[in-house]
Amino acid sequence: MKFSWILPLLVSSISLCMTLCSSLNSDGLSLLALKSAVDNDPTKVMNHWSESDQTPCHWSGVACTNGRVTSLNLFGKSLSGYIPSELGLLDSLNRLDLAHNNFSKPVPVRLFEPTNLRYIDLSHNSLSGPIPDQIRHLKSLNHLDLSSNRLNGSLPESLAELGSLAGTLNLSFNRFAGEIPPSYGRLPLHVTLDLSHNNLTGKVPQVGSLLNQGPFAFAGNSRLCGFPLQTPCQELEIPNLVAVKPEGTQELQKPNPSVISKEEGKEKQTTGSVTVSLISGVSVVIGAVSLSVWLIRRKHSSSAVYKTEPKTVVSEFDEEGQDGKFVAFGEGFELELEDLLRASAYVMGKSRSGIVYRVVAAEAEPSSSSSAAVVAVRRLSDGNATWRFKEFENEVENIGRVSHPNIVTLRAYYYAEDEKLLITDYISNGSLYSALHGGPPNTRHLLSWAERLHIAQGTARGLMYIHEHSSRKYVHGNLKSSKILLDDELLPHISGFGLTRLVHGYPKLADHSLSTNVQSFASRLSAPPQAAYLAPEARASSGYKSSQKCDVYSFGVILLELLTGRLPDGSSENEGEELVSVVRKWHKEGRSLAEILDPKLLNQELTDKQVIAAIRVALNCTDMNPEMRPRMRSVSESLGRIKTV
Repeated sequence: MKFSWILPLLVSSISLCMTLCSSLNSDGLSLLALKSAVDNDPTKVMNHWSESDQTPCHWSGVACTNGRVTSLNLFGKSLSGYIPSELGLLDSLNRLDLAHNNFSKPVPVRLFEPTNLRYIDLSHNSLSGPIPDQIRHLKSLNHLDLSSNRLNGSLPESLAELGSLAGTLNLSFNRFAGEIPPSYGRLPLHVTLDLSHNNLTGKVPQVGSLLNQGPFAFAGNSRLCGFPLQTPCQELEIPNLVAVKPEGTQELQKPNPSVISKEEGKEKQTTGSVTVSLISGVSVVIGAVSLSVWLIRRKHSSSAVYKTEPKTVVSEFDEEGQDGKFVAFGEGFELELEDLLRASAYVMGKSRSGIVYRVVAAEAEPSSSSSAAVVAVRRLSDGNATWRFKEFENEVENIGRVSHPNIVTLRAYYYAEDEKLLITDYISNGSLYSALHGGPPNTRHLLSWAERLHIAQGTARGLMYIHEHSSRKYVHGNLKSSKILLDDELLPHISGFGLTRLVHGYPKLADHSLSTNVQSFASRLSAPPQAAYLAPEARASSGYKSSQKCDVYSFGVILLELLTGRLPDGSSENEGEELVSVVRKWHKEGRSLAEILDPKLLNQELTDKQVIAAIRVALNCTDMNPEMRPRMRSVSESLGRIKTV
């Protein structure tokens, strides 16, 4: 009995040890704080989040690296409650997606303490209050979407310090008030800004990257005025468009001496008057200045510009096209050069092949189709290509003969010694890249499984047509999700066919062989990283000639993008690896489909067999050996059979 007290002490010690040894780590405790803050979990996603676990790494919506939480994805779970400040203790977190829920109350200040955060999406909730200034510390952040909430206050200057942003900075459909900070002009040029549908006031600052935004970025703010909006500010002044130019944009070319008046003073007076008549009351962005200057210049020499049918010159014309030639294809295109002179122009995007404008005709003929009133105009960059007129004419007319419902139609072209334009149909619903990853005009459209399958099938049919249209074995050469345009019915249209040849010699990859200027220009592009779409054999040599098997590889990457909802490059969600490698590793290890499938598809009506069949098609397309990749006809047929699986 002397040592009877030892036994209870021993039992207590063992019990304490078991409790401590099995206790949840700090990341798990932070996540349990979120569970406690949620008052409604209709999908039961947090049911298995338990404090009895040692680690949260196997919990639904949680991903870890080396035992630390790096990703929290609860997209579209219909959760309601608030976001607790304890999430800021997840110091290894780099991806936070709580979009499409019903979280309310202000965004906690401590949420932005994990400085490794690269991706934040809190859109489509009921969050209120201002954006905490602490967001300035997220120097690695490249995606920020706070749209469709009840956030208010002024736009924080701290957002201008996020130099790593890419894609879209989306603050639309909130209650922000006050003026747009001019410091937002310091945002990277390739960032698409969306401040639409707030309570912003004043004049849109005409500085830096703000000059590169179209009217969609500022729409729905009734008290906002100035370019690129159609609402003029009260002060009567004509903006000096040519003088205002964002850093790093191309210099406007000087007018062709052959069309300039011999009297310099008279020339300046005439040019100024034409400029006012063209742009007065017209909504344009700074990129449209290049197009306006071109139109003004051609206005002086309009006697040398003709609209013709292909291969038909209706009047005397300089053989080399030095005075300019405007050619329309077929009878369905009703726009004349004069329509373009009266048109409003908005920058849609930039790439190595040039700048694309959406051009809205001032008036359309009653007999014209709706597609004739709004067109897309691509102003080709020079690249390393030097085209004589006849060579350019033959090349463009070959492109114009490629007509298919899933390929953007070339309607007309303009050739002059110092200007080359392609006019195509305008596809109104943005790109597949924007639909999957965010961007104007529709930010993160929730594509269903059926819609994604139809997009893949339509794209495959279009690419197959390009490959089989001619005995010359045409190649697209630059296929990626930003080149797949979606119409109002979400039917895909392949754009950019023929551009690789028209601007041949422009660099495929920014490597050590490129000049500093070319690397700087390439770094400003808004499209997803092109290297991830390039076949391995195309990356091996800067002089490699693209082939149809390279197109097949690019299509396979796009198909994986559709299935996973992930970016194709080595982003944080892919843990630094390209998407193709991530999916191959997943397939080899035989892990569950839920780990690789886009979370937005998990609750939709689809069978595992359908998805697995599509993944197999994608893996065959992205085979490292080009000889093992199927032809696009085989790919199209395989995808066409999936609906009957």
